[in-house]
Amino acid sequence: MSNGLKSAVLHTAVVVGFLLLQYVLPEYHLLSVTRIMLLAVFAMGFNLLFGYTGLLSLGHAMFFSAGMYGAGLSVYHLGWSVPTAFIFGILCGALLGFLIGLIALRTTGVAFMIVTLMFAKVTYLVIVYFTQYTRGDEGLVMPAESRSFDLFGMHFSLTDSVTRYNLALGLLALTMFIVFLLVRGRFGRSLIAIRENESRTKMLGYNTFFIKLKALTVSAALSALSGSAYALMFAYIGSSFANIQYSIDPLLYSLLGGAGTILGPVFGTFTMFYLIDIASEYTSAYLLVTGIVLVILVLYFPRGVFGAIRQNFCRWLP
Repeated sequence: MSNGLKSAVLHTAVVVGFLLLQYVLPEYHLLSVTRIMLLAVFAMGFNLLFGYTGLLSLGHAMFFSAGMYGAGLSVYHLGWSVPTAFIFGILCGALLGFLIGLIALRTTGVAFMIVTLMFAKVTYLVIVYFTQYTRGDEGLVMPAESRSFDLFGMHFSLTDSVTRYNLALGLLALTMFIVFLLVRGRFGRSLIAIRENESRTKMLGYNTFFIKLKALTVSAALSALSGSAYALMFAYIGSSFANIQYSIDPLLYSLLGGAGTILGPVFGTFTMFYLIDIASEYTSAYLLVTGIVLVILVLYFPRGVFGAIRQNFCRWLP
């Protein structure tokens, strides 16, 4: 079996596993796994820039919130349909990523981190400033009737937990497919070349600025896809999603699962979510417990769990 076929079978098996999981999960965990799948999409978008291109952004919450507010406000204030608002949210994130990339990608290293962090802070302040539309920290709750729509002759209601779960799974599968095609192709190889040695890649004739801009735009679009779906499925948009914490979360998910792998962010999101959830049941210092576990994992798996698996057992993992 070829390496590409092995990878395809593995990722298909993960999607099928999530599909079957819904038949045994109680209501609470059905909701939790739905959130996990959407946050995993966010983490995979971030990982495309961080793990494959080698660019550490501390401002990805602005792309997540761009999708969230683009979709949520267009439904809440303009009465747009869910599919139209969803696409609009993705376009908002992609456009924001492209415009910010034109500026931020003129820097490298720590400077790039600081510039993206500053833009994220500006995005947060803009959301808070226009309180009459966004309600700032209080946020907006979308009415249930605005979350139903017809598509391809079928009726969908995002108030139904099973519908939300399967739509989130569809988005996760779509994101996996997109990232798989990107990283296995010529574009993915150019990203890895930039990560390993940008100067040499540039010397070989590649326009590294354009490639990085394309990577940032796609990464922002995937992050906005996650934010847009999150707003529509859970009917809430608030400025807390634009805060620095939501830029740190996908970094932790990627580091834990394995930066530069497709399934690493999915595993990292799942593990981190339930680690916090279980620890919070026993102690109010759940973040301390989570931090200790993460330190131990990083010490023993410096490349992340899937990074270690690829290094020691499965070299074919993308």
